[in-house]
Amino acid sequence: MINKALTHPRSIVVVGASNDIQKPGGKVLKNILDGGFEGGLYVMNPKETSIQGIKSYSSNKDMPNVDLAVIAIAAKYIPDLVDALIADNNTRAFIIISAGFSEESEAGKLLEDRIVASINKVNGALIGPNCVGILTPHHHSIFIEPIPKLNPKGCDFITGSGATACFIMEAGIPKGLSFANVYSVGNSAQMGVEEILQNMDETFDAEKDSTVKLLYIETISNPQKLLKHARSLIQKGCKIAAIKAGSSEAGSRAASSHTGALASSDTAVDALFRKAGIVRCYGREELISVASVFMHPEMQGKRIAIITHAGGPAVMLTDALSEGGLEIPTISGEKAELLKEKLFPGSSVANPIDFLATGTAEQLGIIIDACDKDFDDIDAIVVIFGTPGLVEIFDVYEVLHQKMNSIKKPLFPVLPSTLTAAKEVEFFLSKGRVNFPDEVNLGRALSKVYKTAKPAGKAETLTDIDTETIRRTIESCESGYLSPEQVSRLLDAAGISRAGEAVAKTREEAIAAASKLGFPLVMKVIGPVHKSDVGGVVLGIKTEEQVRSEFDRMIKIKDTTSILMQPMLQGTELFAGASKEGNFGHLIFFGLGGIFIEVLKDVASTLAPLSADEAKNMIQSIKSYPIIHGVRGQAGINEEKLRDILVRLSALLTAAPEIAEMDMNPLLGNAKDVVAVDARIRIEK
Repeated sequence: MINKALTHPRSIVVVGASNDIQKPGGKVLKNILDGGFEGGLYVMNPKETSIQGIKSYSSNKDMPNVDLAVIAIAAKYIPDLVDALIADNNTRAFIIISAGFSEESEAGKLLEDRIVASINKVNGALIGPNCVGILTPHHHSIFIEPIPKLNPKGCDFITGSGATACFIMEAGIPKGLSFANVYSVGNSAQMGVEEILQNMDETFDAEKDSTVKLLYIETISNPQKLLKHARSLIQKGCKIAAIKAGSSEAGSRAASSHTGALASSDTAVDALFRKAGIVRCYGREELISVASVFMHPEMQGKRIAIITHAGGPAVMLTDALSEGGLEIPTISGEKAELLKEKLFPGSSVANPIDFLATGTAEQLGIIIDACDKDFDDIDAIVVIFGTPGLVEIFDVYEVLHQKMNSIKKPLFPVLPSTLTAAKEVEFFLSKGRVNFPDEVNLGRALSKVYKTAKPAGKAETLTDIDTETIRRTIESCESGYLSPEQVSRLLDAAGISRAGEAVAKTREEAIAAASKLGFPLVMKVIGPVHKSDVGGVVLGIKTEEQVRSEFDRMIKIKDTTSILMQPMLQGTELFAGASKEGNFGHLIFFGLGGIFIEVLKDVASTLAPLSADEAKNMIQSIKSYPIIHGVRGQAGINEEKLRDILVRLSALLTAAPEIAEMDMNPLLGNAKDVVAVDARIRIEK
């Protein structure tokens, strides 16, 4: 795992170094030299006596002890070399650039496993193999370009793809985005994105460390570790944005329940990111835009003032912000009129504030001050200022820089003239500023950041859950669907309210159950998955004769084993369920029930365990929430009872991790209560 030999080595050896800087071994050595590494630097290459001015050793036995080895030789030679460096040179950290391991073949995987085993025996650290290296203030053990000027308050960037690291830095550096540390984990044989983030969390120093973390992830090997440390860092004041690539591979899959059909690995990724407070991005430019927003003070509201001297970009920004749920409030009143008097005739202060192409730097400063001090319904400011190239605009960008230092509200600069005003933009960036060349990208990033909730709180422990009954019921069952009696026992043990019911296998049992439960009744087949599709649900049974005739018909439906009898209840049909999604754990789903879950697919999801606040957010996040809240004079649903059922569902999953899929469809909700009418549970042992 990460150690000082990796992060702060006193000595480094580059194995496979070369005088040819177009080769990885040559380039990584040059980057270490150019980075000003202050410790001992060695190279190993039996074909050379000197490489880039440094003595070359033909064997590790001739070389002094060395903390970190950066290796760029053929894969087949590396396991023996690692063993030798550990034994003879006390090496405890390795960065393996070379490919030819698990990404290529089973034979390569065996080589990789052997290397990891050797390094683990001495509690050593391994980055890679098949990576581009790492870039820190202490050493530039990386072979790619660009090499950004490192800033301790820039972004920490962890990536599973070396090429993507290049391209993301290429996109960010020209906009003024700076970097603190860059880790390329390659095959993640010992340490992946999760382990690097864990180390950043466990060693975090708010005074010295970056508070912005960027992640590019192709595989989440340990979701719980990622969730734990991302949430911890954000709670410490950090901001995290991530790309999780490969979402299309999740796709939809055949499943035997609604929750199974809704679940996918990408749904789980979304749920994990929401729970942790990570802003999810889907491309390089979006990641850079979100990271650039992170570099500014956090917005305390969603009302934006747009200051511009060009109408078109302001319109496009207004559209992007509005589509993302942010507001561009109209500015009016006495103070607005006073501001207008200080501008050229024809200017508008309604918002967007257009001070015309002839507007001056002085006027820009006046407008910014007014938005900061005079207009209380403004939370943040965007300034759009480019040039057709007729005059230099250094004075405008100097005012912008100074105002960003002095005002209280966050200000985001859109400087689109990156060619025509290249010198002026460079002047602005040289002051440590970040530019948003495209106003629409900025608008979308602001919306995405604003709408990403803070990390979910810790789930409450319910003291009235009958865990003993839950465990006894689960342990007595085989894998597969549980019987209605077993499902009822689990719901009761979890404290989930359910409708009265009886199971009838004969006509006589059905008649007796009807007499006990009372009319009107619901009759449902037990066995078929989608009951309504096969005529297996009948509502409003009012007479004993109807019970007889419907029982005789329904018992003949294919796969039917018995008939479930329930009293006819009134309320809005809701749905809650869960599905186990690999090492992510249980996904919990909520939405409107009945057939609407398939028609509308208006469903919220999150990862268990679930807090009461998360349950509340789930309920209120669906588009159909007005129906739950109550609309057009109709009574709503008891949200407190609904939240309680979701939290109890989460507690049931915690007590019974063997549950693979679970549906409560429908739950019937009204102003007084929420009751489970039908439920299915499948377990896997």
